[in-house]
Amino acid sequence: MSNTVEWFKQAKYGMMIHWGLYSLLGGEYQGKSSSNYAEWIQSKLQIPNKEYERLTQAFNPIYFDADAIVDLAKRCGMQYLVVTAKHHDGFAMYRSLVDAYNVYDATPFHRDVIGELSLACRKAGLRFGLYYSQDLDWHEPDGGGYLSNDIETAGTTWDNSWDFVGEKNYDRAFKHKIMPQIEEIMSNYGDISVAWFDMPMTLSDEQSQTIYDTVKRLQPDCLINSRLGNGRYDYVSLGDNEIPEDSDASAKASSEEDVDYNSVEGFKPSKLGLYETAGTINDSWGFSYHDQNWKSPKTIHDYKAHLNKYGINYLLNVGLDGLGRVPMAAEQALLGAQALEA
Repeated sequence: MSNTVEWFKQAKYGMMIHWGLYSLLGGEYQGKSSSNYAEWIQSKLQIPNKEYERLTQAFNPIYFDADAIVDLAKRCGMQYLVVTAKHHDGFAMYRSLVDAYNVYDATPFHRDVIGELSLACRKAGLRFGLYYSQDLDWHEPDGGGYLSNDIETAGTTWDNSWDFVGEKNYDRAFKHKIMPQIEEIMSNYGDISVAWFDMPMTLSDEQSQTIYDTVKRLQPDCLINSRLGNGRYDYVSLGDNEIPEDSDASAKASSEEDVDYNSVEGFKPSKLGLYETAGTINDSWGFSYHDQNWKSPKTIHDYKAHLNKYGINYLLNVGLDGLGRVPMAAEQALLGAQALEA
């Protein structure tokens, strides 16, 4: 574990990838636009699962090249890659024996995206991490988030309230899908350096502990982010695109009494001294046709330098398009930012 901690402190820069069925829609559906977060389009426009599932028939990203993506990350000075194994829509980007709603079994692509990226990282000497939505799952009748719908979202509700009405029990989804899939992804893809969870809203303290213990049992050297929830973590994920002001650095020392451990923003105590901000190159995490608000190379360079100065890693996201490509503007911005390092 100590080697992983030291590696994370020195890593400074990584690539995140959001990719899934939503990438085919690109933030547009039946003449309507998603919110800024295109990966939330199913919730924003309340697309029924039966309709959303039709995207599996068209998901055949013939230009996806794991080696090329990993090579781009390396050329940009990135030290690790974190990819969405399952986002809030519940669709797995790997071959899951737990649920056939996955990229291998449900699409003509019939390839294991996580397996290919894991192998590419291993060959290139890049550390590999996995994002998994452990609470929200819109494909599940008992997916989480239903206790928090008074809080604003990038969609309409946190849970799938358009397909599934009535009483919900997250415990059932946790038992039959969430935990079995976490066991799969932590068992089948070699060394995992980072486990990136998201949006803790419904999990009990015991459930967060169960996930934490399971990851550590299967991947003892894996670092777990603070969005697992209930104070179970190895490192602190700050808010989306959160770039703290200089004066905020002192907040690292916040006493535990002051901390909301289920907030996805701001500093929390970090016993290991590990911090990370995940950010976007434009506004959306998933690929979006209408979002052309790309950060300039200088902005990316300056954000990275600022975060690194305060011991915070910069995990910069790329939303692959429906063909599996890094958008040209994103690639140009990343390479341009790296050129400024010289």
